[in-house]
Amino acid sequence: MRNLLLASLATALFARSTEAVAANPLPKPTQITWGSESPFSVGALTLNGVDSEIVQAGFDRAIKAITEIKFIPQATEAPVRSFEPFPTASAAAKKRSKKRQYNAPTNTTGSLSSVNCQVKNTTAPLQHDVDESYSLEIAQGSNSIEITAETVYGALHAFTTLQQIIINDGSGTLIVEAPVSIKDAPLYPVRGIMIDSGRNFLSKKKIFEQIDGMALSKLNVLHWHMIDSQSWPVEIETYPDMIEDAYSANEVYTKECLKEIIDYAAARGVRIIPEIDMPGHANSGWKQVDESMLACINSWWSNDDWPLHTAVEPTPGQLDILNNKTYEVTGKVYKELAELFPDNWFHIGGDELHMNCYNFSSLARDFFAQNKTMGDLYQAWVDRALPNFKKQADKEFVMWDDVILSADAAATGNVPKDVIIQAWNNGLTNINNATALGHRVIVSSSDFMYLDCGYGGWVGNDQRYDVQVNPNATDGSPNFNWGGNGGSWCAPYKTWQRIYDYDFTQGLSDEQKKLVLGAIAPLWSEQVDDTVLTQKLWPRCAALAELVWSGNRDKDGNKRTTELTQRILNHREWLVANGIQASPLMPKFCLQHPHECDLNLNQTALHTSSA
Repeated sequence: MRNLLLASLATALFARSTEAVAANPLPKPTQITWGSESPFSVGALTLNGVDSEIVQAGFDRAIKAITEIKFIPQATEAPVRSFEPFPTASAAAKKRSKKRQYNAPTNTTGSLSSVNCQVKNTTAPLQHDVDESYSLEIAQGSNSIEITAETVYGALHAFTTLQQIIINDGSGTLIVEAPVSIKDAPLYPVRGIMIDSGRNFLSKKKIFEQIDGMALSKLNVLHWHMIDSQSWPVEIETYPDMIEDAYSANEVYTKECLKEIIDYAAARGVRIIPEIDMPGHANSGWKQVDESMLACINSWWSNDDWPLHTAVEPTPGQLDILNNKTYEVTGKVYKELAELFPDNWFHIGGDELHMNCYNFSSLARDFFAQNKTMGDLYQAWVDRALPNFKKQADKEFVMWDDVILSADAAATGNVPKDVIIQAWNNGLTNINNATALGHRVIVSSSDFMYLDCGYGGWVGNDQRYDVQVNPNATDGSPNFNWGGNGGSWCAPYKTWQRIYDYDFTQGLSDEQKKLVLGAIAPLWSEQVDDTVLTQKLWPRCAALAELVWSGNRDKDGNKRTTELTQRILNHREWLVANGIQASPLMPKFCLQHPHECDLNLNQTALHTSSA
């Protein structure tokens, strides 16, 4: 049916059927059925049937974008063309068909003038597991688009899909393929990205841009790593001096600014989960309150002797777990921010604790002298900090997987099972181990989803780069500068295919799979600020969006990465048209010549891959 529609739409749009470009939403809907009629024209659409400011505003944004952008799909979709068999000493390549044409009005068989939207629950809060399902129907002979959704957030997703399927026929006329029936819902409730404003400040404007990109890709969770040891840009009324450790007075998130960002995200169906990383990664901000509650903040981070390092990067510092002041201050900071952010989840960090740092604390040294371990010290934090936070504001906690799985510092006793574990290390192993322990898990595996990986090292005065000749030139084995990681601990760069191909529930039992909540792709910002933020996130995050919305396999269980190619190339162009400055993934040639940029002419190569 879809192939018939491609051919009929091509006749109207492109003059040659082999050059048809049909609307192809990303993420791919869980169920989409196209008819074989000619396209419908789209007039001035009005919204009927629902009384909701969120829905009305979402509809208005979608219609404004549709009518102003008048997007023409950029990527050609067609089967791979025929090539001469090797060798081709005297053979000529087959003649290419003409390029597509966008210069003739479309012969349409109907006209759409309204959107009828029914939402069962217009007051459902934007919290974990809110229903995001929707259906979208355009019936043969109808003059309306029918949308139904359980909540307003499903309706917002329907409008996003509508933006993608209403296209410009090349003459300025807006059309939509019809009839069409879409029934859609996400595989996972947690689908997101992580931004980091502690290493480099990110402006409200650029955060808004990422939220727009998320909404356009049906991502729904913005994990915000707000502070780190290098800076504290968050205004705290209880301790106003903490922002003395912002990079400048202009690089501070005031309460008003935070509320604007929260409201902007909520209007687009995006939850914001704030993270205040504790007890590690602690220096800036905290020291303005009381330096006595910190360890190793004046140490040299690497000690020029890596086994004695006090932090994985400058600048060092950890909250002193055995200092009573620590719990007074962290409790008040948590309470203030927990009351500001409406989400029921709060991320309390918990990664990369180092015993070397606590060797600078007399309290910790005495603790270790009693044959206590680093894991025992971490358990002391869990036993005291988590109940203290719960008392201040009762939220569900998210923590990095170190708290239960770190080889050097995992807590040695009980970590409450209601703590959600964000698995960043050791790929499938940590996902398996965390779910085996009964924890709910958010997947953020550095091997597959760390978007900052592969850009080389960033610390200065590094003698490892001062090598003029490849020391392994004879045997070709990789080293720091040739074929190695170049200073990026998690190299290589994670491409969209690497992200999309990740089967993160592989090897899990059915019970363990139920504990996997979804995935968040982190972008740590040591080498990121406003100038490059969007390009490093997009469109790679769109590959993640489809992975956690409808999966990476077709109805036969085969990887559909090759099928995604033209869809994600087109999605990138659509993001750019919508003001999201996404990076190109391939030469534009590849958009216009489907499959000719594939590694394998065999279109089933991924289906039989054992990698």
